[in-house]
Amino acid sequence: MKSLNLPSAPKLFIKYFEEEDRPQTKLDRDYAKGMGITVGRLRHESLSDWMFVALSHNTIRGAAGGAILLAELLVAKGYIS
Repeated sequence: MKSLNLPSAPKLFIKYFEEEDRPQTKLDRDYAKGMGITVGRLRHESLSDWMFVALSHNTIRGAAGGAILLAELLVAKGYIS
């Protein structure tokens, strides 16, 4: 598949932390300029199988970031200039 190299698209979408105290809101919310997801504290639990913590920037990764990525995609595909 051809890469479009969109400016706001993260190179690595998900980053996994092995540290017991990560991800943390203050330290990790802006991973990949807010467009990435951080995951950590993965552990096996007998009752619910697996548990983990995932963190993303709600505003940037949500509708605002989606609109920016969509605009970049339209430019890359030649629909707008």
